[in-house]
This record gives sequence, structure tokens and C-alpha cells, in this order.
Amino acid sequence: MTDKKEIYFAGGCFWGMEHLFSLVPGVLDAEAGYANSKVDKPDYREVCSGTTGAAETVKVTYDPSRVSLGRLIGLYMLSIDPVSVNRQGNDVGTQYRTGIYYTDSRDAQGIEKILSPYKLRYGNRFAVESGPLVNFYAAEDYHQDYLDKNPGGYCHINQKLFEIARNSDKDIIFKEELRQKLTPVQYAVTQENATEPPFDNEYWDEHRKGIYVDVTTGEPLFSSSDKFDSGCGWPSFTRPIEADIVTEKRDLSHGMDRVEVRSVNGNAHLGHVFTDGPRSAGGLRYCINSASLRFIPLSDMEKEGYGEYIKYVR
Repeated sequence: MTDKKEIYFAGGCFWGMEHLFSLVPGVLDAEAGYANSKVDKPDYREVCSGTTGAAETVKVTYDPSRVSLGRLIGLYMLSIDPVSVNRQGNDVGTQYRTGIYYTDSRDAQGIEKILSPYKLRYGNRFAVESGPLVNFYAAEDYHQDYLDKNPGGYCHINQKLFEIARNSDKDIIFKEELRQKLTPVQYAVTQENATEPPFDNEYWDEHRKGIYVDVTTGEPLFSSSDKFDSGCGWPSFTRPIEADIVTEKRDLSHGMDRVEVRSVNGNAHLGHVFTDGPRSAGGLRYCINSASLRFIPLSDMEKEGYGEYIKYVR
């Protein structure tokens, strides 16, 4: 079997959070406990006093061949209020803060990439902390599998999410996550094949150096080095940053015969490719909706986890 991995989620009362993740296909175990405590082996009463610095947290052990870290974080983000400080639902206190903690340092950049669109959307209001796990102590036995033992017990999580968790190996969670994460225009473009207006979008006149990533997944798609002014009113590129990160398909919608461009990993609608681009650069024009992209300036690429793509920015 593929090696097991673990990730820790703090998101308010751990009764509901533990139950939520226990339902996910590919999750091997979900355990309620206390993370990042200033004292050894705190008990529930000590944690509730607010003096331990611990957060009610769920340790999620999962099979990465069956469920990705991104999908787990997506479900987590659906279950919390990401701008609420030290409060989720009716529960108030530092022990109810939100956070994602890892034990494998290789997860750090992946977590940052996944959280970047949320940080961009919520700005300084974003209250979900992330970082390495300091410590974790399992909660008392009566807290484990609490909602299984006490059907109808207190839970601050929307019950609809339990069904989404059971089906999280399907596309339901991804769609729900995107509705939360994206603006209405971004969702309409990437998921419903809409087209934003020309000359009235975010990046048509962007000239800074950097890369453009899939707004749904953070996957690098295009480089500023391949961007040119086509006069069409949408961002135009001569090629993707790598050939295998986009897919093309015939599009006969709206009475036209065109070639649609979609991202491979996110399956997001990006735009269309035409054969009227600069001949010196291959003759292609990738006409892309700004709403399907997020721009990472060259100066921010390293800290946002895109250092390996700096070589594509000339």
C-alpha cells in the first residue's frame, strides 16, 4: 500500500470535524485531540480554560493514492468560516481557532499554494494559520467518534457537508469548493465556459514579469515572456508554459468552429487558441480569460512556491 500521510486540521469543535473527515474515502483514521499545547498532555478542562494555547484539532491519516491533500484542504475550507478569529459556530475561545498543521516539511509549499487564492480573496481578514505541528495529544476516549456515539449531538458543521465528504472522490466537493473560493465571474468562466468582456478584465493590459496560474488549482499555465498585445482585449500568449498542462478540444458552440483550451489538472475552461499569432513565435494565439488566471509577479514567485518556474520568465 502507498505510504500513509498525516495532516492536522483545527476548525472549531473537534466532534464535527472528526466525523467529517472520517467519512472521506481514502482517509484511514481521524482522531480528535489537542495541538500545539504549551503544556504536556493537557486534558479537556485545561484546554477549555484557555491557558494551554492548544487548539482542538483532528489528526487525519490518509492514503495519498486515494485522496489528495488538496482535496482534504478543500473540504476543510468548506467546513469553516475562514475570517472568524477564535470562533467557529457557537464555540468561542483560542482553542477554537482555525489552522492547518503538517509534520512533513514537503507539504508546506503545497499548503501555501492551495491557500493562496483564499488569502487573495479575503486579504487581511483571512484567519487560518498554517505551519509545522509542534505537538499533538489525543483527546479523551469519550471525545473520539463522538457523533457516532451520540447521533444528533452538537455539531457546528453544516450537515450537507457530511454527504459531500462521503462523495469526495467524485466532483461534488470540487464544485462546492470552487463556489466558495471563486468570484461569480471566475466560476462562470472556468466551470460554465463563459467569456468575460474584452478590454474590461484584469490582465489584458498587464505588463509585469511573472507567471499566470490556474485560478482553480494554482497550476502554472503561462509566462509573461510569451504574452503579447494582440489587440483583442484578452490576455494573449504564444504558448503555454509547458505543453502538457493544457488540453485542446473542438468547440462548435455559438455557431462557430473554434479550439477550446482547458487546464489539464483543474479541467477549467481557459479560452481558445487561434492560428493568427506571431509567425516568429509559432503562429498561435492563446486567447485566455483573465478570470481563469491568477498572476504571480516575478518578485513573489519564490515565496509563493513557484521558484522552479522562474527560469520560464525572461
